Amino acid sequence: MHNKLDPHPDLPIDLPTAERIHAAVEHYGEQAVIDNSIALLRAKNAGKDFLLYAGGRHALGILDGAPALYWPELWGARALLHVWSEAAAPYVVVGLNNQAWRVREMCARVILLRGLQVAPKLVRLTTDEVPRVRAAALHALAAQGSADHLATIVQRLRDPDKEVRRAAQQARDVLSGRWNLPKNTSQGAEQTHGTRHTHDEGE
Repeated sequence: MHNKLDPHPDLPIDLPTAERIHAAVEHYGEQAVIDNSIALLRAKNAGKDFLLYAGGRHALGILDGAPALYWPELWGARALLHVWSEAAAPYVVVGLNNQAWRVREMCARVILLRGLQVAPKLVRLTTDEVPRVRAAALHALAAQGSADHLATIVQRLRDPDKEVRRAAQQARDVLSGRWNLPKNTSQGAEQTHGTRHTHDEGE
């Protein structure tokens, strides 16, 4: 076991993401955390310590030799839910095209939170091959789309995935409320009752 990485004891690798990023801001300063988050999202090296702040214990496994895959890019995007600069916006938008679906989904969540106006790209993402990406795109589109986007959202009321149908109903209601549109497009849709979909810590 002597070949395993021993992280600095002050690194909060077992805390929730929000607390780790807050600790990183206190340690590095907000701008440095933003810059490092962008670097990770761009698949660049942001240093071992910051990788641990961003990814927690999962990152420790990577530093010990596990395949990195898309995880650092995902963690970089996720950190931008907690810190932000407009300088990050272009890279988040590019992330919508990432080969890894978890990165595409996370970038859609960042776009929703940060209000990035990229409706045409979100329309395309509503037909993504992965249901969770489609659902994230629907929520983001509802928050910024025009009345013309209602048809795109309504199409997903008949999506083969239950969670996407639920997201489409919620998105339809949000968009209809924003534009004072009639809610007469629910035929064939599934009721939205049930447990809300959640994300695990690694996502």
